[in-house]
Amino acid sequence: MTSRIFAALTRDADEPSPDTDGSSLREEPSARTDGGTVADGASDATNSAVGDDASAFARLRRSRFLESIPFWGPPAILVFFFVYGAIAWNFVISLTGWEGLGSPDYSSLSTEMYARLLSDPSFAAAFRNTLVLLVAFTVLSLILGLLVAILVDQKIRIENTFRTIYLLPMSLSFVVTAIFWSWMYNPSNGLINEALRGVGLDALTQAWLADPQFKLAAIIFALMWQFSGYCMVVYLAGLRAIPESQYEAARIDGASTVKLYWRVIIPQLRASTMSAAVVLVVFALKAFDFLFVLFGVNPGQSADILSVMMYRVAFDRIQWAYGSAVAMVLFAMTLGVIGPYLYVQYRRGEL
Repeated sequence: MTSRIFAALTRDADEPSPDTDGSSLREEPSARTDGGTVADGASDATNSAVGDDASAFARLRRSRFLESIPFWGPPAILVFFFVYGAIAWNFVISLTGWEGLGSPDYSSLSTEMYARLLSDPSFAAAFRNTLVLLVAFTVLSLILGLLVAILVDQKIRIENTFRTIYLLPMSLSFVVTAIFWSWMYNPSNGLINEALRGVGLDALTQAWLADPQFKLAAIIFALMWQFSGYCMVVYLAGLRAIPESQYEAARIDGASTVKLYWRVIIPQLRASTMSAAVVLVVFALKAFDFLFVLFGVNPGQSADILSVMMYRVAFDRIQWAYGSAVAMVLFAMTLGVIGPYLYVQYRRGEL
């Protein structure tokens, strides 16, 4: 016992006092309330900053963003240059008076070409026909596709065969479709006039692609034939996604078939309608191939649309600045359709 007390006193005496000058002991770092310690001195702060920078650089170097650049970088550069760069250059050309010969003069840019559009009767006719084509073709195709989808949804026996045949025209290009319907609309031996003559309706036979009253209607009907199958498939998918319990509940409440679809089923097909409508509008704006094969560069004011007018003034009349102005109007119409759709999809969190 005595030896233990003596040893303890000896150890305390041998240890240096913290108040002694020249002490070799470091001061303990001050404690923080969150359990950490505060680094003292400028060197500690510098080392900490360097360490943070190094760790941030290391994290950036190991990030998936840098690792993915070789995959999306080259396509993004190509799209930016050849798509958005071309659109910007086209807009600049529309502000000049360039006619395709020599180099464009960028020193004096103006909106002269756009003012010329407003006073051009051919532009007014093409703009009107484009709007009619967009609205009539889209609405009628949606209605026809919905009716056929409701029919197919009744579990008909030849559903798969009918669905395949009805969707088949969409796989055809505009060129093939235009040649096919030029035969159908032939006034002398076309299938439509021959069918009318066969049932004794000779008075209804027409020169469908020559009469200004029927030109645009004939175009809309042919495009409906090609794309209503797409609407049918979109609506059929939407109908099959609706639970069967909703059909049964409506029937128990005494709803007729018309009220069942009008008040219960069709309101739930808004997403399908919007998706199909956007695709139809885009194809309607791209109907240049169809009209070019049927009529060439001069379809007449009754069937002229903006895309054909753009090609005609730019490449047939060699008025590139004026054609670029028409192209920018067509581009603005496209944005007017795609922009709201993308905004709605973004607000819903689906984009």
